[in-house]
Parts: sequence; structure tokens; C-alpha cells
Amino acid sequence: MSTESPDRVIIFDTTLRDGEQSPGCSMQPNEKLEIAFALRDLGVDVIEAGFPIASPGDFESVRTIARQVQGPVICGLARAAKMDIERAWDAVKDAARPRIHVFLSSSDIHIQHQLKSDRATVKAKAKEMVAFARSLCADVEFSPMDATRTDPDYLHAMLDAVIAEGATTLNIPDTVGYATPDDYGAMIAGILKHVPGAARTVISTHTHDDLGLAVPNALAGLMAGARQVECTINGLGERAGNTALEEIVMALHTRADFYKLPTRINTRLLYPISRKLSHITGMQVQRNKAIVGQNAFAHESGIHQDGMLKDRSTYEIMKPEDVGIPQTELVLGKHSGRHALRQRVADLGYHLSDEQLNNAFDAFKILADRKKEVYDADIESLAENQLQTTTTKLYTLQAFTSNAGTGTLPSAAVCLWRSDGTILKDAATGDGPVDAVFKTIARICGVNIKLIDYRVRAVTVGTDAQGEAYIEAEHAGRKLHARAVSTDIVEASALAYLEIINRMVSRDGRDRLLPTDIFPATA
Repeated sequence: MSTESPDRVIIFDTTLRDGEQSPGCSMQPNEKLEIAFALRDLGVDVIEAGFPIASPGDFESVRTIARQVQGPVICGLARAAKMDIERAWDAVKDAARPRIHVFLSSSDIHIQHQLKSDRATVKAKAKEMVAFARSLCADVEFSPMDATRTDPDYLHAMLDAVIAEGATTLNIPDTVGYATPDDYGAMIAGILKHVPGAARTVISTHTHDDLGLAVPNALAGLMAGARQVECTINGLGERAGNTALEEIVMALHTRADFYKLPTRINTRLLYPISRKLSHITGMQVQRNKAIVGQNAFAHESGIHQDGMLKDRSTYEIMKPEDVGIPQTELVLGKHSGRHALRQRVADLGYHLSDEQLNNAFDAFKILADRKKEVYDADIESLAENQLQTTTTKLYTLQAFTSNAGTGTLPSAAVCLWRSDGTILKDAATGDGPVDAVFKTIARICGVNIKLIDYRVRAVTVGTDAQGEAYIEAEHAGRKLHARAVSTDIVEASALAYLEIINRMVSRDGRDRLLPTDIFPATA
């Protein structure tokens, strides 16, 4: 007999779907799979792997995750349209535990201005499409989009209708981050009180952070009876983002005396997955971010430091190790072998194929020749390079030189290898060595890329530290990002810029869908 608490909170992670909708945060399929593995290891209950009808690439990513990631429920999002639902089912049906998540607007603002419809038609569509999804999949979640600005009586009627058709989870989205904790808690309580059958379903929260209230609203929903939280790593998401998984989990964990709502999350993996997602997407975590920020466990005040030296509990309500912040690092060197690297990569939470590990080991040996000591952050960068590198590499950097100095016009010469065997060379001048390299690569490849963001940082400490270059660029109205590391920051910049170009070649051409046409003629 199970001893699990009936009040256990189901953690539904939507980093790969809602989180990826943050501008500039799109991920490659192999990066999504790596994050899915990390979410499984973290202990999340449900992974919303994507929006399968959005593009062929999104469909393949969801299907791959459904087939390879065992343990959590694998969920695909669908608008209230048969073609969406069929596509979502095709993507998740091979999962051991599949789920279809159907959404449809419920507020008068959306019904009138976005859907150009009426309440009766929309409620009938919700009922029909949930019934269709239920005919394919035993686990169906329904979301009335913009629920917090929906007339309560109409919301209750819509939820009652979908329960009758077999919806197993009712997700209540604060789509635009409008609610306050009192509002949201009362809404959840009202649903449980006034919707027949609601108590037989799982009530879920989905709150956005436009007013900085995503986590307080989610906690209020849980206190009112919700038992699933939809959230993302680092609070990633559209606009100001979503409920941050690490914050909601640690609030429940640290204040278990008050909430008495356990989760299955292995909190010691929160910091590693936060770093991993940050590196993959290029979205750096603010220094004072709760739980996983660089300053979360830093104490500068003399009074605080005095108290910490006497007893850590004076100013820390959590231990750094509780969320996985490492206290020591294993240092590798040039004499470390393949097995040691394999073990450290696994310890750091990365899932590399044999080919990727071999490539990482080759890069490790080169790095170890350049540096005396190779730290965990260096190993993470080597692993992440393997995960973010495009499968299709049209261009590879063979060699480059750059010149800059006082009274000297910065210039660069670059040699690229193209996948058809052609060697391409050119040179150009620029405002600095990095700009000259970028201009040379762009001339060779014949592309016109608008640089939106360019950042560099040291991966570890010391004068021989690896430098990480992060680039966000725009081409043909689409944003792409890439990162690369090297002990030579100009080389790291060149590799990241070339990765942008390779991604332009290999990307699936994904166009993000807006839920404006939910009544297609073919539905």
C-alpha cells in the first residue's frame, strides 16, 4: 500500500514549452532532450515537452522525449482543434505515461476580441475537443486561458462541461499575471466549491509573473486546494516569466511546518539544472535571484558575517548544499583519463552519447594542455558545447588570425572548411579584433546577420580561465543564440558566431503559433 501523502504537490514543468517561448530562448532538439533528462532526474512529475503542431522540429522533439525519457508523464500542448490534438497525440503516444493538454480562451476579452466568438460556442468547443482528446488518451488536461479575467459562473460552467467529457486535470491559468494571491486563492476555492466533480480531478495552478506575484499566487492556489503547480526552471517564460520551480519547491520544503505539502523533487539538483538551462539558453540568472542566484547565500554585512561565523542558522534558512550549490570541486588535469571525465560529466548531471563524450574528451585534452587545472565549470562548458552544437555543420573553423593594437587598424583573416570539402578564406577589418573576425566570417558565408547581444565572461578563475562568448542574433526576422568557450576569447567569439550561421542552415523554420484561429475549417 502506498504511503505517499494525499497532499503531495504534482510538479508540472513547462520549461520546454512555455519557458522556451521567451524571446531568444529557443533550444535545439538535443538541448531539449538533455533538459528533459535533467527534469526527470530532478523528480518532476509531468514534463510538458512542447507544442507539437507548432513545427516539424517541435513535433520531433516531443516525440523523442516521449520515447526516451522514462518516469514522468510526458505532455503535449494542443489548441482546441482536432488537428492540434491529433498531432499532440502522435507526438506523445509512445510515452509510458502520455498526456494531452488542451487549452481554450474563456474570458470575454479573449472570446470577443481574439476568438471573435461567443460564450455558448466556445463552451461547446471546449466540451467537444476534450471529448475528442479523451477518446485518444486517458490523461487529459484542460486550461481555460485567461481564467483570472473570466466571469466565475461561466468559468464554472465550462469546467463542469469538460469534467463530464473526461478531463482529469483542470489547470487555471493567470495568463497575463493579473491576479493577486487573495484573488487567486478565492478562485481555486470557488471552483472546488461550485463545480460538481472538481474534487475528483487535479486542480492545477499556472501563474505568470507580470506583477511579481507568480509564486505567491501559486502558493495561494495550493493553500486553497490545488495540488499541481505548472512552473519553469529559473522562472523562464513569456514576458516576465512563470512561477519559478526552484522557488515554489523550496518554499514548500523550507516551510513544511506551515504548508505541509510535500513534493518529489530532489532539491540538491536545483542549482545544477538552473546553471544548465542558463548556459543553454543564454538567459543569465540575476545575482540576487532567490534560491539559485549568485548572491543567494552570500553575506557581506559585518553583522551577518558575525552571526554566520557563530551559527549559520542566524541568517540562513536553507543550506547551500540543500539546493545543490557545490562546496568543493574535483579538479582534473592533463593526466586524467577518459573514465574520470565520463564519471565527472555524469556527476554534474549531463547525459552524453558515446560520440559526444569522445568529442568532449578530445576537447578536454586540448584544454588540459592549455590550463594547469580543469574545474567543474570547465567540464560543464565542454559538455554543454556538445549539447548545443548543431547536428548539421555546414561550416567549421579551421584557423584564424586577428591583429589589434594602439595605432593599428584591427583586422582578421579566417579559414573555414565547408561540408562539401571546400576550403574558404577571406580577410576584413573592423572596429576591433572580434568585429573583424565576425565581418570576415559573414563575408565568407555570404550572410547578413544583425547582432542583438554579445557577452563574454570568465568560466572559472585565474588568468588561464576559459572565456565564454554568448551571441544573440537576428536573421530574416528570427532570433538565434549560441555560445562557445575557449581560453582565447576571440576564438570563442568566432565559434559562437559560426554556430549561429550553422543554426540558420539547420533550423526547422519554426513559426510560433498564436491561438487566434481555433476553429479551422478542417477541425
